[in-house]
Amino acid sequence: MQRRDFLKTAGVAALGTGLVSTGLVSCSTPKIDKGPHPYNINTGGDRPKMKLTYFPYELRLAHTFTVSSYTRTTTPDVQVEIEYDGFTGYGEASMPPYLGHTVESVCNFLAKVNLEQFADPFCIEDILAYVDSLSDGDAPAKAAIDIALHDLVGKLIGLPLYKIWGYNKEKTPNTTFTIGIDTPDVVREKTKECADKFKILKVKVGLENDVEMINTIREITQLPLAVDANQGWKDKYKAIDEINWLAENGIVMVEQPMPITQLDDIAWLTERSPVPIFADESIQRLKDIPAIKGAFSGINIKLMKCTGLLEARKMITYGRAEGMKIMVGCMTETSCATTAAAHFSPAVDFCDLDGNLLIAKDADRFKGMTVVDGKVTLPDGPGLGLIKL
Repeated sequence: MQRRDFLKTAGVAALGTGLVSTGLVSCSTPKIDKGPHPYNINTGGDRPKMKLTYFPYELRLAHTFTVSSYTRTTTPDVQVEIEYDGFTGYGEASMPPYLGHTVESVCNFLAKVNLEQFADPFCIEDILAYVDSLSDGDAPAKAAIDIALHDLVGKLIGLPLYKIWGYNKEKTPNTTFTIGIDTPDVVREKTKECADKFKILKVKVGLENDVEMINTIREITQLPLAVDANQGWKDKYKAIDEINWLAENGIVMVEQPMPITQLDDIAWLTERSPVPIFADESIQRLKDIPAIKGAFSGINIKLMKCTGLLEARKMITYGRAEGMKIMVGCMTETSCATTAAAHFSPAVDFCDLDGNLLIAKDADRFKGMTVVDGKVTLPDGPGLGLIKL
C-alpha cells in the first residue's frame, strides 16, 4: 500500500471514530524517554516534522461595530500555519477586546509550542493535550493550533472535515447576520444591505435603545431575529418584560441576557422565558457546562473560547447529553476560523457564523464557507477546504 493511501485509510479511522492510532507511531504510548515533555512521541529517524509559523494580521471591519460594552473598527488577529511533508494547515487566533488577549500574549504562547517533537500529526488528542498543558488560558492561541492541525490532517487524508466526522453538509443551518448597536439611520442602512441575503438576523441589544433598535429593523424586514444582550441587562424583572415584548416581535432566542455573576437571575429568566436563553460569556470550555446546567436553555460554542475543534465537538456531545440546545458562534474572524466552525454546524440548532462577513473584503486571506440564500455552505476541498487569496 502506498504511504499516502495508508495515511488516508488510517487517518479516516482515527478521526472518524475517535481512535488515536494511525500505525505510524502509537499515540497511546508516548515515548517519554525521547524528550523533556511527557507527550513527546517522536521516535526520530527521517520522518517529516511539523513546522509551526505565525504572524500578526489586523482585521479591518466593514462597519464600526458596537455592543453593550465597547465599540471597535478593527480586531487584532494572529495567523498560524503548520507545515508537514509538503502540506500546510491554516489556523488563526482572533482577539476581540472582552477576552483580554493580545497579539503579544498569543505570540508569546505560540513561541513555547514545539510541534517538532511529534512524529505523527494524526495524534491530535496527544498533541493538543500537550498544547493545552502549556498554560491555563490562552484559548485563542490554542484554537489557532487546533484549527491548523485539523486542516493539515484533513489534507493528508484528502477529505473535508465534515466528511471525516460523518456530518451531512445538506444539514448546515441558516446563519444569522449581526447588526450592531447604532443610530436608527445606520441600523436601517445595515438592515437593507442584508435583509434579502439572510433568513434570520442577529441584533445587539443591552443599552437604553433596545426598543428603538427592534422597531427600526421592523420598518425594513419581518425576518426572525435573535438578540444578544452581551450581559447588558441587570434587572431580571425588566429583562423578562423585555424578553416577552421581544417574543411578540418575532425574536426566537436570547443570548447572554445578564452578567455572568448573576447566574441565579439568569436561571429565573430561563424558567419564565418564552424563547430559549443561550449562554455565551458564561461558558468558555467543556468544564464550564456543569456550573450553568439549568440556568440556560443552551450553549454558544466559539472556537476562540473553547480552544478549538476537538473541544467544541466534545461540548456538543456533553451539551446534548444534558438536554441543552447547541449554538455555534464566532468572533470577528477571517474565513479560516469561521469555516472551521462551519464544518460541525450540521450538528447545531442555531448558527451565528458571520465573522468573516463583518470584515472588509480585502482583509480576508481565504475563501472558504459561503452563505447562499442565508444557508451556510461548506467547501468540498480537503481539510477546511480553504482557497488562499
